[in-house]
Amino acid sequence: MSRRVRIAPLEPPYQPEIQRLLAKWMPPGSPVAPLALFRTLAVHDELAARMRPLGAGILGGRIVAPRAREVLIARTCALCCAEYEWGVHAAAFAKPLGLTDEQLYSTVHGGPDDACWNTQQRNIIRLADDLHHTSAISDELFDDLRTDFDDQQILELTATAGWYHTIAYIIGVAGVAAEPWAAPFPSV
Repeated sequence: MSRRVRIAPLEPPYQPEIQRLLAKWMPPGSPVAPLALFRTLAVHDELAARMRPLGAGILGGRIVAPRAREVLIARTCALCCAEYEWGVHAAAFAKPLGLTDEQLYSTVHGGPDDACWNTQQRNIIRLADDLHHTSAISDELFDDLRTDFDDQQILELTATAGWYHTIAYIIGVAGVAAEPWAAPFPSV
């Protein structure tokens, strides 16, 4: 979805403290310029500095397997209409981790009952859906999640969904423009 940029991201040359902040948001040695989202957050550098540890912890955490994390992120971003973040994750994380075009399509246009998902992934999609729509889950879904995840993992998945809702809000309010290399939502 094309949006009008409402809060312009910072552009180089950056002040030294902003350069350091942006460097922390990007993976070490990344050949990619700081993302528009990060440069937008840097407009409020104190907020960006407070947010970065949680975002880095989610992406760098070892409690939830990266592929499971990316299924949750893709579905959450799709539910929030956060095409910017969905596209960044589809290109930079989900595809390299082996998520298929069919699975990525399903995160946007499908659901947990699509044939492309295994049982664990179906439960992750259900978790994203329920959290998005009700901010809670049923006892049945909790029990189903416990088949594959322990309490720490369930808490991390829940915090991850919440984090990407926050990111979606920022993208939607600021009007962050798509990265040229990011994937768009798949067509119906």
